[in-house]
Amino acid sequence: MSRKRQPAEPYRIKSIEQIKLLSRDQRLKRIREAKFNTFKLDASDVYIDLLTDSGTTAMSNKQWAAIMMGDESYAGSDSFKRFKKTVNEIFCKKFLIPCHQGRAAENLLFSVLVSEGSYVLNNTHFDTTRANTLLKKALAVDFPSPESFTNQDYRFKGNMDNQRLESFISEKGAEKISLVITTVTNNSVGGQPVSMSNIKETSAICKKYNIPFYFDCARFAENCYFIKTEEPGYEDMSIISIANEMFDLCDGVMMSAKKDGLVNTGGFITLDDEKLYQRLTELLIVIEGFSTYGGLAGRDIDALAVGLTEVIDFDYLDFRIDQIRYFGELMKESGMPIVEPIGGHAVFVDAGQLLPHIPDHQFPGQALAVALYVEGGVRTVELGSLMFGGTDPNTGQKFTARRELVRLALPRRVYTNSHIQYIAETAKTIFDQKEKLTGFEIKKQSAFLRHFTCELGILSKKEAATTV
Repeated sequence: MSRKRQPAEPYRIKSIEQIKLLSRDQRLKRIREAKFNTFKLDASDVYIDLLTDSGTTAMSNKQWAAIMMGDESYAGSDSFKRFKKTVNEIFCKKFLIPCHQGRAAENLLFSVLVSEGSYVLNNTHFDTTRANTLLKKALAVDFPSPESFTNQDYRFKGNMDNQRLESFISEKGAEKISLVITTVTNNSVGGQPVSMSNIKETSAICKKYNIPFYFDCARFAENCYFIKTEEPGYEDMSIISIANEMFDLCDGVMMSAKKDGLVNTGGFITLDDEKLYQRLTELLIVIEGFSTYGGLAGRDIDALAVGLTEVIDFDYLDFRIDQIRYFGELMKESGMPIVEPIGGHAVFVDAGQLLPHIPDHQFPGQALAVALYVEGGVRTVELGSLMFGGTDPNTGQKFTARRELVRLALPRRVYTNSHIQYIAETAKTIFDQKEKLTGFEIKKQSAFLRHFTCELGILSKKEAATTV
């Protein structure tokens, strides 16, 4: 196939970290010791780590310089002032609450806004957002767009299904809805973006019913890039102008800054409601830290302030999104069926389509994730029935995910195109022997977020044929 030439990185490398490829026998031994759970592998035993793009960014020389400016004062630090100024310029909100990462921000916000028995509505909840909802004894309901799970060539598959959203609100009553969240980009359906027109519709529905509307915006800059390049009327606008328009439509923001903050730790909530800010700050001081550091060191806050300015640079985003596209095209050439259009932070392989001989309840995504490590030392994560399946607490019935995906999340400014080519070669080796792969069964699991810590056992072909 004819492929667009991938441009060179818009940066130079000033520091390196040595990585080592273990032998195949060593890798097989390590994954067995990890009970076939890629989260349990030691990082030193991984050659190319695509487990997550969260906190795995390579920071810039300006960020490292900013670290030396970190003000570690307990209260009222200059680092916080610089951070607040940057956040205000991009997110257009009055009040800022720093947290040590995104799930802490979720826990903080949900502890105040979410009541037992209520609903939290989302285009698609990711794993920790869903877990924080369940921990508050509320119900997480998803409204992905009708195009999300199809092969239709539509750019904004991350959209909210606003027709279903409003019907649900009308049926249940607005008083039963704690808040509505739009996740950008929509990680669970393949890192797909959300259009500005869709956000405007969601915002109008929330205003109509007086329901708080928030963004889970870990990858906001990548979403803004797609709006600029794919949505008519935005092609001449800057990334920051698009971000300003987007965030002006919501009541507040939760962010895991470990993605588009270009840092290794950090998160925040920013909002306009002063009374809610005061309630959140009181809780913050109890569980995270004082209101001007919130569980972060001053140096981390300064690095984040710089990262937020670097991530909205169009040249950086243009390369970042194009590198993901290049990665996806190589994976397709290897034979891997992927979610298309290709998203902004990862390539998602459809393991259910690749491995039809492994049923969903035997976790075909995990079979592929294990194979990628054994064959090439590449660590990835399953986003299928291991992560999103389970047992309905009300009915006791087991359920599986809508799709059996494996996410290959590319850390920002870390791997070169040579690494990407190596991953695709590994994928081709697996594709050529895919019929040999078998499924898994869970031997041990936790009540929430089981994929992080569960232990698995591999099924022989005979066991796989008889397990139901």
